[in-house]
Amino acid sequence: MSTGVRRRMGVEERRQQLIGVALDLFSRRSPDEVSIDEIASAAGISRPLVYHYFPGKLSLYEAALKRASDDLASRFVEPHDGPLGARLLRVMRRYFDFVDEHGPGFSALMRGGPAVGSSTTNALIDSVRQAAYVQILSHLRVQDPPARLELVVRSWISLAESTALIWLDGRRIPRAELEVQLVHDFAALAAVSAAYDEEMTALLRRILKDEPADGPFSDLAARLITLAS
Repeated sequence: MSTGVRRRMGVEERRQQLIGVALDLFSRRSPDEVSIDEIASAAGISRPLVYHYFPGKLSLYEAALKRASDDLASRFVEPHDGPLGARLLRVMRRYFDFVDEHGPGFSALMRGGPAVGSSTTNALIDSVRQAAYVQILSHLRVQDPPARLELVVRSWISLAESTALIWLDGRRIPRAELEVQLVHDFAALAAVSAAYDEEMTALLRRILKDEPADGPFSDLAARLITLAS
């Protein structure tokens, strides 16, 4: 029979618990709306004890953000098997899974939350973008990208962020459509760049050579042909 005696947590275990509690609350509401008292209550401890582990809400927010940024960056990791279009589509599905699960927190992070101006917060955001950039280049099998390719990949990552933010504001467009559209956007950005650059032309031809007839890139080509006719 249970005695109801609680096991005392170690320092790191308690810190991780508080980070998890804060991340859950920040995921459901803007961090500005979440108080230390609420975090303490959800964790089943006193307010002073929260301050024993974290100097204030900013430091706790940054710790939660670090866990979330690691999670978000991992969504871009994808096996290098199969056509690129299908791989990017799986990445976008996992990306929107994260946005869906952490909507208010994601929105506050990208638009500015309680840690605005914090060098730590800005560095974490940049680390996610850089991780995504490195992953996409690895899928393209490019180690030293030319300037136009860097522009395409970084522009696409920014587009994914802004698309997710717009989607969160009312979710007026079906999520699945946006996931496919973003894959189409990548192909479109690459195609426009290829019109100006021979290296990009060669890269695009290599990508399209492996695309199946029922893949997202082929679907975009069919849609464009229909528009032109």
